[in-house]
Amino acid sequence: MPEGDTVYLTAARLRTALAGKTLTRSDFRVPRYATLDLRGQQVESVGSYGKHLFVRTPDLSIHTHLKMEGVYRVYTPGQRWTKPGFTARLILATEDSEAVGFSLGLVEVLRRPDEHTATDHLGPDLLGPDWDAAEAVRRLSTHPDQPIGLALLDQRNLAGIGNIYRSEICFLRRIHPATPVGEIDDLPALVAEAHRVLTKAAHEPPWRALAYGRQRRPCPRCGTNMVVHLLADDPALPRADRGIYFCPRCQPVRTP
Repeated sequence: MPEGDTVYLTAARLRTALAGKTLTRSDFRVPRYATLDLRGQQVESVGSYGKHLFVRTPDLSIHTHLKMEGVYRVYTPGQRWTKPGFTARLILATEDSEAVGFSLGLVEVLRRPDEHTATDHLGPDLLGPDWDAAEAVRRLSTHPDQPIGLALLDQRNLAGIGNIYRSEICFLRRIHPATPVGEIDDLPALVAEAHRVLTKAAHEPPWRALAYGRQRRPCPRCGTNMVVHLLADDPALPRADRGIYFCPRCQPVRTP
């Protein structure tokens, strides 16, 4: 699943292609909005919140979520698409750009005053202008028995972290991912690390992973082979059982 930095950078590309321009075509390839036509509408802004994208006209907000396989591509008019046409779920075109959302996990259109309903359940946006570290710490602390490796995935705590960056954050803080939140000595420092990692990834791409995907390869710090484990599932997190990567020596299991 694309993470917060990917969504943030996608919003930037869509902003360049669409913001301040008038739509010459809109094509919603989902049944609920199949007849909606936004031709003649001006795109006022494009933004993101965690893993959510918003393309805004004066009255409406087009809310999309990439989920596992979604991606946006921007083309010039008439340019051949680089993804199969049958996977296109949304097309927004101007005189000089055509933005196509392929395999989008969610497409919905909200009234601008109702846009907040798509994000009210989320924690602070790690890449947002109103990032609130104290609120993120408070939300994480609400469930002190939850393993930090699961808590970081829960978008209700802080928005934007996926499987890649939860591995990286725990590695950088030398914390075993199964450590309960309440046993972490400096939770504000971990939250600050999360903010630093996501910000660097979004503003200084490409970002090189230190832990993710490195099973059976030497730890960059100590040389011990990295491992990947599954954490106990949580019904509130549909894919919480995805493997998390860590160093068994630098990130030992905490004993009482």
